[in-house]
Amino acid sequence: MKATAEDAAAVTGDQTLIAAPPLSLAPRRWPLLLGAALALTGVALVAAAQGSVAIPPATLVQMLLQRAGVGGVETAWPAAYETILFQIRLPRILLAGLVGAALGGAGAAYQGLFRNPLADPYLIGVAAGAGLGATVALLLPPLRGVSTMTGLVPLAAFAGAMATALLAYGIARTGRTLPVATLLLAGIAISSLASSLTSLLMALSGEELRVIFSWLMGSFALSSWERLLGTLPYMAASGTVILLLARALNVLQVGEEEARQLGLDVEWTKLLLVASASLATAAAVSVSGLIGFVGLVMPHVVRLLGGHDYRTMLPGAMLAGAAFLILADTIARTILAPMELPVGVVTAFSGAPFFLYLLRRRRQLLF
Repeated sequence: MKATAEDAAAVTGDQTLIAAPPLSLAPRRWPLLLGAALALTGVALVAAAQGSVAIPPATLVQMLLQRAGVGGVETAWPAAYETILFQIRLPRILLAGLVGAALGGAGAAYQGLFRNPLADPYLIGVAAGAGLGATVALLLPPLRGVSTMTGLVPLAAFAGAMATALLAYGIARTGRTLPVATLLLAGIAISSLASSLTSLLMALSGEELRVIFSWLMGSFALSSWERLLGTLPYMAASGTVILLLARALNVLQVGEEEARQLGLDVEWTKLLLVASASLATAAAVSVSGLIGFVGLVMPHVVRLLGGHDYRTMLPGAMLAGAAFLILADTIARTILAPMELPVGVVTAFSGAPFFLYLLRRRRQLLF
């Protein structure tokens, strides 16, 4: 495939190179992103109102306005409402949205990097490494019973996720180049090894098996402002880098050699993409456990609605991922109340059939 003027414009940002917008679907960009932002806001408000104690929508809006410092709002609600909303539901909603955005953006970045619509955030072993790290923390004799409450499990999961990503990168790197096929194969091998070790530890865990299984299926039950603020810097930094690489991802779609001819530093771009997407995924997994299908399906939804321009797809996948995971978590905590389902079960039940539908109706996504 030959490089074109459109590709050059995507790298340089020079709109004078072509008479029309760089991509034919570019006019859909802002309406799509605005619609996704409005959907996210609506889902978040619904999630804040729903639960074992329902908060009337009008009261919810008044509470948020009063907390935002808007004058003229009368405090005419039970004091328990404020505790439920601001100490329990709001940090949980924000954390679920942050994790969904991280997984959605990382999934879109990996799909662009590998030029494979089946790529997801866990592709190079990040999930398996996080699961192994969390399992080790839960089973270490000195930490049993206290590791979850003290935050050692998220730290161990983050360390395991980053260790596997760095190991896959180190194995795949050849000199100053990073062959994506080698990175993919290294990630698959490392993921299999880490998953096998996790399974072995689970078989030997005895009474801790239920706790490990619950973490591996994903949950926001332990959400807090401290956990949210602790992971926010990692996700914000990695998400910003991913968004800044949207133009570079557009150019990579024509092939690495053509991208080099257009002046793109391909190896540096691949390094930044792998590092930022892996960091976002590791941070997300460390606070939520393993949650599938968000990073796999959401980029496809945005691609169907807005085309293949990564300047639309990356922020769109982040917004869609946040809305989807907030909705999934709301269903998980309310559908069988007072029992709470693992959020990974909900995302699998909804994401898997939808993804199969996409494959059936739009087989061209695979090519």
